[in-house]
Order: sequence, then structure tokens, then C-alpha cells
Amino acid sequence: MKLWFSSIVIGSFLTNVSGFGVSSSKTSCRLSKSTSSLSMASSGPMGCRAIGIGSAAPKTIITNVDLESVVETSDEWIQTRTGISQRHVLLNDKTEESIKTLGRDAAKHALEMADVSPEDIDLIIVATSSADDLFGDATSVAAALGCTNAVAFDLTAACSGFLFATVTAGQYLSNPFNSYKNAIVVGADALSRWIDWEDRNSCILFGDGAGAMVLTTDDVDTDDTQTFGILGSSTHSNGLSYDVLKCDYEGSDVVVNTPTPVTLSKGSYNRLNMVGKEVYKFATREVPTVIREALDAADMEVEDVDWLLLHQANIRIMEVVASRLNMPMDKVITNLSDYGNTSAASIPLALDEAVRSGKVKKGDVIACAGFGAGLSWGSAILKWG
Repeated sequence: MKLWFSSIVIGSFLTNVSGFGVSSSKTSCRLSKSTSSLSMASSGPMGCRAIGIGSAAPKTIITNVDLESVVETSDEWIQTRTGISQRHVLLNDKTEESIKTLGRDAAKHALEMADVSPEDIDLIIVATSSADDLFGDATSVAAALGCTNAVAFDLTAACSGFLFATVTAGQYLSNPFNSYKNAIVVGADALSRWIDWEDRNSCILFGDGAGAMVLTTDDVDTDDTQTFGILGSSTHSNGLSYDVLKCDYEGSDVVVNTPTPVTLSKGSYNRLNMVGKEVYKFATREVPTVIREALDAADMEVEDVDWLLLHQANIRIMEVVASRLNMPMDKVITNLSDYGNTSAASIPLALDEAVRSGKVKKGDVIACAGFGAGLSWGSAILKWG
């Protein structure tokens, strides 16, 4: 098995790329144009393969037509600019549906497909930026599944979360110095909790949901670079452009009457804030590049890819990335129309539908890419089955 890490320097960011029509008026920041050494890691084939996939979404659906009575917009306007028709959202009823229950249900479906017992799971990573519990939901998900032998933790990387968590789990499973054999990677988010429902540029984009994938080391030939599983990956981050997409801490004053009174902070966060045109430029510039990096790590070419699976953010981004990779849109996996942008859940949600419908078959090569807040972005090449 090959394994390597490297760093690269990204030069000045490109400009003059048209936006996709959604930009918050509250932020005027732009992508950093300074040349800097950005965090990057890549790896070749890992000794694990994907054998199960599952998903879950809230029962409540808000359509574009529904939103016409909330903000100044229209179904035609939203679909034309984003490709979204509806989104699933969590209600404020923690006993019925939550990030924990969605993550549990998605993972349960993935375990059933994989035919793996919960007791045989060694590792659970929950990728989320909107956990029910500030301290994380992974241990609760593990307990709800009956994964009594698993270590569980959360990973926060926004819309890149599932991709980053998959690569992280792959590294755990590929490490010859531990005994991990089976892992569950969950992507679950409820950004409906953090958007401004009076801002038509953001409330139209996001939905809630969860997806999960089971990875195993069983029946993996690490000497065969074309075996099933994670064949190559590349991940990046750039905190210089953090302000382009953020949901930052706000807080309110709390006076503590010690002998010398002190003013502390009661926890809360601002609404999600995104500069849409800058995110569009970032995604359409970096995603094709990072996919090619992952393909290089896998010693593969674009022509070897059966399916392109991107974070489900905007149909225009998918069209541009596919075009720059010279891939037709009929090779792009998408369910954006039915779910909207579900952040860390979007890739496994779409993959689950594609596998269960028979579109993705055993042996198919899938080029996956996530991108989002941080800024962060990455790609993994999966051979399904």
C-alpha cells in the first residue's frame, strides 16, 4: 500500500467568473488573493472498502412554492439559479427527529446493507457542524446503534465533513499498527437551524438530512492498486478565506457579580452568512483541481471514472466542474432537487439513492468531492463494493 503526504503552494486566486446569483448583503469580504502555503494532504490506495450505504431525512418538506409566501422569490427563480425544488427540515421537536436520530437511522440502513453486526464496528465518525449536543453526537449515535465496541467522535469540516471523515476513517483502518476492521462514517447536518429565514439568498439553499457509509478491511488486497475501496484522496483548507462562508460565535453579556463584577458571555451563534459569488468561484476553481489530484494519487485518469459525485450545493457548480473535467452531466450523481444543500449529509444521501436504485453498481469508480466553509475542500476516489 502506498501512503504519502505532501504540501503545495496555491497562487493568486482567479477572478472574473460569474456568480450563481445568491449572495448575502451582510458580508462584503472576498477570497484572499495573497499567495500562501495552504494545508494539503494526499494519499494513495487505502486498505479498506465501502460495503454499505444508508440515509435518512426529516419528514417535513418545504417546497419552493411554500417559500413564495415567506420571502420574495419564486419556484422558477430558485430552480433556475440553484436546481433545488424542495428541502427536508427538522422541526423543533427533539423527541421526534434530531441529528442524533437521523444519524442513527442512516447508519442502521448502512449496517443492514453491509450485513455487519453493530458489535463488530470499531470506529464511528460523525461529521456535523450542527450537532444536537455541543460536545458531539457520535457517542450517542453509537449507543443508539448498539455499537458497544466502537470508539466514536465528531468531526467538524462543514460541507467537506463527510469527505474528510471518510479519508480519516480510511487512515485508521489502513494503519497496520491497530486492530480496526470496520468503521461507520456519518454525515449529518441541520443548517435550517442556523440560516436566516428572512434572507431569500440563503433560506432557499439548505435542507437537513443524514447519510452513512460502512467501511471494512475484510477482503482487501492492499498489493492491488485497483482493488475496491478508497483508491486515492486529496484534501485542502485555507483559513485566509474563512469570512466567505461562516456561522460565527455571537454571545450575549452575562454579568457575574464577583467582588469585582465581570462580564462574561452567554453562548449563541450568528446566522449562517455566505458570499455566494465568492463560494461559486472557489468551488468551480478548486474542485476540478482536487479531483485530478486524487486521481493522480490513485494513478488513474478522468476517463477511468464512471460517476462524478459532488457536494450537492448548486447545479451550476456541478455543471461547470463536470465541463472542466470533460464529463457529461449524465455521469453526475445528483438529488439536489429533492433535498437542497444538506452540508455533510449531501454526498452519502446522493450515493445511497444511486446505489439502491441500481445506478451505481459494484466495481464502479466514483470521483467524490466536498467543499465548503473553512474554507475546505477535498476529493476521494471510491471503487464501490
